[in-house]
Amino acid sequence: MSNNLALKLRSGTQQAHTDAENVGFMKCFVQGVVDRECFSKFLGNLYFVYSELEDAVDKHKQHPLIKIMYFPELNRQSYLEKDMTFYHGNLWRNFLQPSPAAKNYVARISQLFNHAPELLLGHTYTRYMGDLSGGQMLQKVAQSALKLSGFEGTEFYNFDQIPDKQAFKQKYRQALDSLPIDDTTADKIVAEANHAFYLNMEIIKELEPILIQALGHATYNDLV
Repeated sequence: MSNNLALKLRSGTQQAHTDAENVGFMKCFVQGVVDRECFSKFLGNLYFVYSELEDAVDKHKQHPLIKIMYFPELNRQSYLEKDMTFYHGNLWRNFLQPSPAAKNYVARISQLFNHAPELLLGHTYTRYMGDLSGGQMLQKVAQSALKLSGFEGTEFYNFDQIPDKQAFKQKYRQALDSLPIDDTTADKIVAEANHAFYLNMEIIKELEPILIQALGHATYNDLV
């Protein structure tokens, strides 16, 4: 019997998804206004988020709920490492630091790892389903705006282990619906997915001053 978690997550995060799309940085991004420094900082912060998230999920992969949603082909850490090397060179680990918002995001994942690992599923849903959907469009925008060749600098969006993204997303939703959970747990996962949207928006908002400086206030205001 289905728990309808996939539908609950989709409908329950709809407002958060809309709010994320309306953050100034993202409104500029989808219009093709992408600053190289902003984009590399964005990916750098995601490196810390995904490293923490994927480590937490891997360590809990025998958890009764997480093992059903354990899809290592989704992992982004190694791809983000390639992007960091592209933007910052081989010594990037010596100086790359998470922003305050990224630190908050990582801290939340760490908290769930220790106290409520089942709620990590709210984060994996928000992150990976977004990467497999709108993220593919953002990759094309970044490639064009920054004049990048192939996947250089956008490896983050390259799911080479998932050739059929639509089929995989359907499999992922079916796995969500098969989880043996009650309504209370489902509601907590949806709430955590919304929190993941909020944490991501805070990372993006931090980048707006950099983008405004690159574009100028007048141009930025015209775009948003």
